[in-house]
Amino acid sequence: MQSLLGMVTVMGNWDLLAGLEVRIDGYDLEGRTRIIHHDFNRMTSTFVLHGGGEEGRGEDVCYWPTVQQGQLDRGPYLPLEGTFTLAEFSEHVAGLDLFPTPPHFPADDLNYRRWALESAAADLALRQAGTTLHELLGLTLEPVRFVVSFSLGEPPSLEPITRRLASYPDLRFKLDAVPAWQRDGEKLIEALADSGRLDAVDFKGTYKGTPVDVETVPEFYRRCAEALPDVWLEDPDLTDPEADAALEPYRDRITWDEPIRSVADIEGLSFQPRALNLKPSRFGSWQELFATYEYCDRESIALYGGGQTELSVGRGQNQLLAAMFHPDAPNDVAPPGYDRDDFPERGLEPSPLEPRPEVTGFRRA
Repeated sequence: MQSLLGMVTVMGNWDLLAGLEVRIDGYDLEGRTRIIHHDFNRMTSTFVLHGGGEEGRGEDVCYWPTVQQGQLDRGPYLPLEGTFTLAEFSEHVAGLDLFPTPPHFPADDLNYRRWALESAAADLALRQAGTTLHELLGLTLEPVRFVVSFSLGEPPSLEPITRRLASYPDLRFKLDAVPAWQRDGEKLIEALADSGRLDAVDFKGTYKGTPVDVETVPEFYRRCAEALPDVWLEDPDLTDPEADAALEPYRDRITWDEPIRSVADIEGLSFQPRALNLKPSRFGSWQELFATYEYCDRESIALYGGGQTELSVGRGQNQLLAAMFHPDAPNDVAPPGYDRDDFPERGLEPSPLEPRPEVTGFRRA
């Protein structure tokens, strides 16, 4: 199992960022769409805040195309103009009606949109101040180790992995694990074990009522844990007593992603994990994200980062956070392209990924 290194100390980072001043004169919205694979047409919106001759960008990763298109059609209706500290801007955004129509999944959708605004405001404030996030926090940027994440198709096969390894032989993977892996008499699971290229499997067992729900099959959980002894086991459904019992001997490898949006969510887990996958957009605010970094640092919980199939500035921002806080981990922040059905056979950036921050702001060049 690839080791997860401890985090750098992050105490006081919100205090450093909170007092930074930002002037906002207005904003625009930009939409992007890309077909990732045959059944996934991704759409996101980018908030572009203007002020003082600079612009700050943040990406709304809400997954519903109708919601994204509705936002683009509505245009810049939010009252964001003014001069704020970032702490004041965060409070201001928290009081706004970010969804004139009810969101599909309030906890996530509201946090996704709020994070787009808070990351854009930080980008703008840092540019107006002539500095970068890592310089403001006094942190260094390290090359980021990443994994490539996708499913193995239907019916599942090893072909997506072998095709990518033919072009990029050093890749490592984090795969969506589905019970269909056992349809061939477990040959696929054995082949995955033999490949030695797998760092994590995502059971997606904590998703309920979403398009990505996966059936809970306790025997499949047990088989994956046994056959893949060096792999992290992400988001199993432990509300099922049989599934909980099947993975009880392997709790030191269980990690969480989908349920974690705050320190309170970590404290509410039935046992303390050794590692977590933190996706910044799930937290909504810088204050909550930094509080969670601090908590994990105190409790010796190692971290790796995750993305949300970003199409714009959000992917590079996630990569920069990984470069600051958990560079040598199986970060699910691969450059766009690796996850596409028609992925390019040449030209994608390799792992470890050079941080390459822009001269000012919170953006990767």
